[in-house]
Amino acid sequence: MKKIAIIILLLTSIKSFSQSLLASNEETIFSFKTKNGKTVLLAKDRKNAYLIYRYGKDNKIELEFPKDKKESWNKFTYFYYIRGGGKANAGLDLDRIAFVNANIEYVIYSDYSAGDFENEESYYIGIRVIDLKTKKETNIKGQKESTVGSMQDFRTNGLLKIDQNRID
Repeated sequence: MKKIAIIILLLTSIKSFSQSLLASNEETIFSFKTKNGKTVLLAKDRKNAYLIYRYGKDNKIELEFPKDKKESWNKFTYFYYIRGGGKANAGLDLDRIAFVNANIEYVIYSDYSAGDFENEESYYIGIRVIDLKTKKETNIKGQKESTVGSMQDFRTNGLLKIDQNRID
């Protein structure tokens, strides 16, 4: 019984952290907590009027992109790579959403591997922050157990432009 209470508490806290950065007319597309306890949130208006990225902690937004929500769908790019075959073929499913703000590129990622070098399944999430002038890159890793949602719907829903030539 104690384990069930702990699981319910964890699920409630996972849902509430992303909800705290959402407006009432929005829904989460993809969200997670970083290792330092901040929230990465990709959300959209329920009527698909706009797409928004937010980063912050406990109702305090540190970065919101874009500031002007008009034409926001055109300010993001989706790219992905799939290699099927499960463990026998070291199957991969890599998803990325990228945007540029003030000469900084942000790449939200979700990586699944059916079998890595230790022949174990693995899942990684995070956001890479790349200074386009200096090429300095920072990788902010996410807590995989905090993941809410998925970016995979963008493969077929037509809401975001897909860059078929990029996967990094």
